[in-house]
Amino acid sequence: MKATGQILIFDADDTLWENNVRFERVIDDFLHWVAHPTLDKTEIRAILDDIERANAVTLGYGSAMFLHSLGQCFERLRERPVSEVERREIDALAADLIDHRVDLVPGVTETLEELGARHDLLLLTKGNVDEQQGKLDASALARHFSGVHIVAEKGVETYRQLAAEYSWPPERTWMIGNSPKSDILPARRAGLNAVFIPNAHTWVLEHDELDPADDRVLQLGKFPDLLDHF
Repeated sequence: MKATGQILIFDADDTLWENNVRFERVIDDFLHWVAHPTLDKTEIRAILDDIERANAVTLGYGSAMFLHSLGQCFERLRERPVSEVERREIDALAADLIDHRVDLVPGVTETLEELGARHDLLLLTKGNVDEQQGKLDASALARHFSGVHIVAEKGVETYRQLAAEYSWPPERTWMIGNSPKSDILPARRAGLNAVFIPNAHTWVLEHDELDPADDRVLQLGKFPDLLDHF
């Protein structure tokens, strides 16, 4: 039996459209380009992950932070500043990240269309406002949502504040996303339900452990499976 009259809050990147796979392609090219005499690609990737983890706290998310992190990684490996020529080469590696092109996850448009006929749909995404808005505009999905929220970070307080602002009843409110760290765990700690839809390309910094005994987290295999439950 499907639930009706629910409040469904959707993540954007890697839930509605593919995102991190584009960054991963750039990282693969960067690791090949920056070849180090003693460190292998796995070790260099670990250094880059640490740099991104630190930069996300102060610079937020998106392509600008990512490019800055690539430059810092280069400097740490080469133990010298990046030259102007090398900076242009790094920028060229990541040129595809700034065009706001989006590849929708299969079935997203049709699923949102049907869900919107019986539920209240909202969008909650984190990152640079202009960058996220550009991707949303390119996706042509904004018409499905009664509210769009672009925030710097998604933590427990983000969900609590929005729930209070909208007077969402927790038992009928669901956060739907691919990130345990940003979508599932903080929503649950705020008292909301959650739907976890894994994406094979989820950013490593968004990984976290979920409680398999938590019966208020629904795990699905693909986005259109939402129609079997809502």
